[in-house]
Amino acid sequence: MDWKKEAKSWGLMLSILAFLYFTGLLPVIQGGLQSLLLSTGLIKPKLESVARLDEDFDYSGYFLDFQGNRIALEDYREKTLLINLWASWCGPCRAEMPHLSELYKSLDDRQDIAFLMVGLDQEYAKSKDFIQSKNWSFPAVHASFGLNSSLRHESIPTTLVVTRR
Repeated sequence: MDWKKEAKSWGLMLSILAFLYFTGLLPVIQGGLQSLLLSTGLIKPKLESVARLDEDFDYSGYFLDFQGNRIALEDYREKTLLINLWASWCGPCRAEMPHLSELYKSLDDRQDIAFLMVGLDQEYAKSKDFIQSKNWSFPAVHASFGLNSSLRHESIPTTLVVTRR
């Protein structure tokens, strides 16, 4: 008779996970837990340091902002540029975004530094809805036109800092 209790327990756990998955709450909870763990210092993010000078960076390409405007990457050539590649379904992306928002606020008065948060969701609307549901002030765009070779990476979130000469 123990198997009935076990089956009920598994059924309940699977039901909760299915509910969270289909309501879209699972990445929110994952991101919150990861943010909490990062803030305690129990886990540390894997950081790779790659220096990029603007002479090595490909500035070709365009993005679509969430007002429908086409944004040229070339327009950022004269600034130190922080680019973050993210997706609305990515738990680690959600976990780091509040911290990036605070960094943006602390550097907002610097005219020589620019931020560009690039959404990689398959659907433009998913990235747009996610950003608009938050109270972040950093500039966010969608990779509607694809990514050039300098922006293609194996995993997300990925943050690049491109420095001027």
